[in-house]
Amino acid sequence: MKAKSLLHTSSTPQELPLDQVLVGDCVAAMEALPPASVDLIFADPPYNLQLGGDLRRPDDSLVDAVDDDWDKFASFSDYDAFTRAWLAAARRVLKPDGALWVIGSYHNIFRVGATLQDLGFWMLNDIVWRKANPMPNFRGRRFTNAHETLIWAARGESSKYTFHYEALKGGNDDLQMRSDWYLPLCTGEERLKDDNGAKVHPTQKPEALLARVLLSASNPGDVVLDPFFGTGTTGAVAKALGRRFIGLERDPVYAKAARERIAAVTPLAPEAFSTAPSKRSEPRVPFLSLVEAGLVKAGETVHDEKRRYKAVVRADGTLLLGPAVGSIHKVGALAQGLPACNGWTFWHVERQGGLTVLDALRGEIRAQMAAA
Repeated sequence: MKAKSLLHTSSTPQELPLDQVLVGDCVAAMEALPPASVDLIFADPPYNLQLGGDLRRPDDSLVDAVDDDWDKFASFSDYDAFTRAWLAAARRVLKPDGALWVIGSYHNIFRVGATLQDLGFWMLNDIVWRKANPMPNFRGRRFTNAHETLIWAARGESSKYTFHYEALKGGNDDLQMRSDWYLPLCTGEERLKDDNGAKVHPTQKPEALLARVLLSASNPGDVVLDPFFGTGTTGAVAKALGRRFIGLERDPVYAKAARERIAAVTPLAPEAFSTAPSKRSEPRVPFLSLVEAGLVKAGETVHDEKRRYKAVVRADGTLLLGPAVGSIHKVGALAQGLPACNGWTFWHVERQGGLTVLDALRGEIRAQMAAA
């Protein structure tokens, strides 16, 4: 059955098949969706592993590798044509400021990356998923494949894509999140098994991986599309984190497992996933506003944290340092002999026997604005 017959053809985002798993061809399904209607796409396409035969351990036991028909292509040109078709359909349904994540191995990710650029996507990062528990290379003829690669790309060069830099940094002990992610494979109770104890899907991705993607690059209420839905990891995580999802899957067995899995998910309370405002999204407050509000007084002296430099606050919101007059940023840079400076975090004022950073006083103004 073609997925197109299951989808609405209206051009209004309100009629998207939200929180549904649709069975059918992903390209036809995406072509039936309204253009510019989804915020984020996560794609885990076939890797085209090109396995030539059974993979066995040293004891001759069989490895449960990916040998399904959906991962087999007659040639590289066939795989490239398939990749171009689904990426073109994906780009069509992305909003102008939307973004796409695609995961793959060395077998396919470079071909996918080239096609992404050919179609006009704008590369943002490649992420290395370092597997905490990779499967060994049993033949001992190559390095153990201990990672997979994710590409994060905006729809276009001018896209104002979502990225929660501060939130990721806060959860990473106040260190900028790196592009190598150390996460375990999907194992234990999270791994879906059939009645015989066999894996329902050979490449089920861990929920922790999808959670990091969605928390970093989407907002609560955003629509996340997964054109290779499998057993529904994207949908399960989206539901838990207050996002909407659309799942496309051509295998009815996988689709059934995904629906059952997602139905059992209990969404987290909003306070557990709501996005903290970023510095860039907060309202602009000029230093003069602090002077006008009386939080900093004209004629008062400001210092750096170690009291090496000091400047005088002027009534017009500029600082005086020797003969130099300028903004808190310009004067901070001049004091240190640097090309630039964030005056909000560099300068401090004396308050209650200690130093208070100007950024904290700016926060008081922003709180008043929010209350108003």
